Amino acid sequence: MNDRAETLEFQAEARQLLQLMVHSIYSNKDVFLRELISNASDALDKLRLAALRDKDLAVDTDDLHITIEVDRDARTLTVRDNGIGMTRDEVVSVIGTIAKSGTAELLRQLREAQDAGASQELIGQFGVGFYAAFMVADSVELTTRRAGESGGTRWESSGEGTYTIAALDDAPQGTAVTLHLKPADAEDNLHDYTAEWTIREIVKRYSDFIAHPIRMTVERPGTDGAETTTETVTLNSMKALWARPRGEVEPAEYHEFYKHIGHDWADPLETIHMRGEGTFEYEALLFIPSHAPIDLFSPQGRRGVQLYVKRVFIMDDCDALMPNYLRFVKGVVDAHDLSLNISREILQQDRQIRAVRRRLVKKVLATVKDLKTEHPERYRTFWTEFGAAVKEGLIDDTDNRDTLLEILSAASTHDPAELTDLAGYVSRMKDGQSDIYYATGENRATIENSPHMEAFRAKGYEVLLLTDPVDEVWVERVGSYDGRTLRSIAKGEVDLDTEEERTEAEAERERQRTEYADLLTWMGGVLADSVREVRLSSRLTTSPACVVGDAHDLTPTLEKMYRAMGQELPKVKRILEINPGHPLVTGLRKAYEQDGANDSLAETAELLYGTALLAEGGDLADPSRFARILADRLARTL
Repeated sequence: MNDRAETLEFQAEARQLLQLMVHSIYSNKDVFLRELISNASDALDKLRLAALRDKDLAVDTDDLHITIEVDRDARTLTVRDNGIGMTRDEVVSVIGTIAKSGTAELLRQLREAQDAGASQELIGQFGVGFYAAFMVADSVELTTRRAGESGGTRWESSGEGTYTIAALDDAPQGTAVTLHLKPADAEDNLHDYTAEWTIREIVKRYSDFIAHPIRMTVERPGTDGAETTTETVTLNSMKALWARPRGEVEPAEYHEFYKHIGHDWADPLETIHMRGEGTFEYEALLFIPSHAPIDLFSPQGRRGVQLYVKRVFIMDDCDALMPNYLRFVKGVVDAHDLSLNISREILQQDRQIRAVRRRLVKKVLATVKDLKTEHPERYRTFWTEFGAAVKEGLIDDTDNRDTLLEILSAASTHDPAELTDLAGYVSRMKDGQSDIYYATGENRATIENSPHMEAFRAKGYEVLLLTDPVDEVWVERVGSYDGRTLRSIAKGEVDLDTEEERTEAEAERERQRTEYADLLTWMGGVLADSVREVRLSSRLTTSPACVVGDAHDLTPTLEKMYRAMGQELPKVKRILEINPGHPLVTGLRKAYEQDGANDSLAETAELLYGTALLAEGGDLADPSRFARILADRLARTL
């Protein structure tokens, strides 16, 4: 080692995470070995891929393997690979810090977690498995050399607050992680990780499916006084799990494979094992997780499907195999007839890959549909975790739109606790009802308390309550279900009366139109900068006013979404509807008839419009002016 060594501090949040992991997280500390082996396997896959793509990279990929080395006297355990390795900057970036969004939120959740199982699931969401080594080691040493580089890097830390990093003039290609083990402690579930059978059992349980050999040199006592001998054994079977018949694979094997490729600590919600035969052969092993990853809605979030060709790893996060709305699906697709050096760009245009993608999507959606029918509790978990992402498919996946509509669930006014599907809504529609009514908003309480709901509540009409941002888009794009129009209760005119009720009320409505004609015209002028029209409402029963849009207007929420994406839109003026039966509105009409259009009445009209906006959860254009007018009015009443 040369003299270019320096001591650096861990990122503050990395120090906190280390302390939590070492002192309070895991009851099952054996998983540290699974994490180190998984990292080594990834490094081997990356080297093979780099060699395929860069013919000038002078590396030998004929014997890619992982080695476990034990020194019982020194109480050290080393996990070594001859994979891609790391540069010094990569070591600092990957290990010295936790350069992942949401780390502070992770730490908060870890502190609040009530049991070890929950804590393990949280750790799995952030891919910080390397730190698990500090659960069983007093200190950790890492040496590494990037393939194609001449020098290496050495990293050491006791996991307290600092780490030492130095350049190495000579180091083998790949990465070696050496753990200086703590003493065994049965009470703390800390096993003797220098024992051969302990290591064998852990590898068999967690890493038997790893595609590269995991080797260890073991001692064999001689017989009849002969000297002790050593031999190198392979600890894992290296059987590609996806290539084995489903009947030969135990559920526990599927679960451990999922945890390996998904970097998760929880079992998957559902396993999909399928094989495609004919003109294009492939095997696929897919998993639906039991919880959403922290980066599900991040533009930089990871995809979940890996592509192999003839058992050779080609690429991670293969977006050509799964649409964006199913980005949470994890798994492996092993194609038999692709080139080993196929690029991501070529994949996007490959006809066979597009055919595989169609089959995978249909299988995943069919699996969810079966969950909905046969396992309602598991389906409920799925929809709670991934429903908002799945609904994105309703916007652009027209081929599978009907299936997506079948598996869709939403809250509704029918039941305060249970979700409903569209078929259930249709089955409960009132006689003569032709449309499926829905409302969008930030949360259920805001929607249910909105003035737009009053007539529907009074008449007993069920309304779907849609609270995800994507709901604003897909309902417009889809338009209808089972021949029924999806109709927003906050758009257009609403008339829920029967023909008989309409006939009986026609005379009263005509009288109101005549009485309020002048007031409506005046208010339209006063509020011309904010609204397109002021009209009488047939949807209000208790509120004085509400703001609605025309049938084809953008909703305020959708306007905000477009502007947040940098798309400037012309201001959409909506319609103010007033309730002719409300005392405030009748009083305003009488005051206008008696006193004409004075400033005080104009301010009352502004307040009426502002309260209508606030009642639906909207934003005031000038909150300070609204507050000043309201305060002046309140002062006059005292």
